[in-house]
Order: sequence, then C-alpha cells, then structure tokens
Amino acid sequence: MISPSGNFKLYMASKPVDFRKGMDGLAAIVMNEFDLDPFSGAIFIFRSKRADRLKLIVWDGTGLVMTYKRIEGAGFVWPQMTDGVITINRSQFEALFEGLDWQRVVLRHTRRPAVV
Repeated sequence: MISPSGNFKLYMASKPVDFRKGMDGLAAIVMNEFDLDPFSGAIFIFRSKRADRLKLIVWDGTGLVMTYKRIEGAGFVWPQMTDGVITINRSQFEALFEGLDWQRVVLRHTRRPAVV
C-alpha cells in the first residue's frame, strides 16, 4: 500500500477523467480545471470511467510522479459525480487506496491525560 509519510494535501477529482492522459495531461487538469498548482507537492487523485482504476500525481521536488492502480472486485468507492475537486485526509486516502469506503472514515480526537 502507498501511504504518504509527509503532511500532504490530498485532492480528489470528483468526475472521471480520460485515462489515456499521462502525468502532463493530468497536471493540465489540475491547473486549468481545479485552479491548483500540480507542482505544490499535493497529491492529486483521479478516477476512470470504470470504478476500478485510479491515477494519482504528485510533485516530489525533483519531478512529477504518477501512480496507477487497478483494483479487483467491486472497485473503488467514489463520491457522487459533480464538477470540481474534493479535499480528503490521509486516513480517507488510505481507505480509498485499499478499496474501502473512505467516506465512512471518521477522525477521532484523542485526549492526552492532564499532567498534574
């Protein structure tokens, strides 16, 4: 599994994209349709028309990296199709990448015991 180790922002396209596009085509979508910077270090996640594939791009400081995953079975859980981009957190990304329902991930705040 891929799990971002840094403090990345994660953006997910809510509508499918043409999966013939490579990293430059996906970066153009980030700039032109989402009005975001694909070279910011954020992770951008894209879905295919079929629910079983995703691509992500990220600038690692030296170049643009693209990852492609096809999942077996029922496919990935995607949000309702609308225009734009959705911000997700790291836990939601990890669930999405594993094929789980990322929308059911709830962040729980842990309280540290008070020091007396």
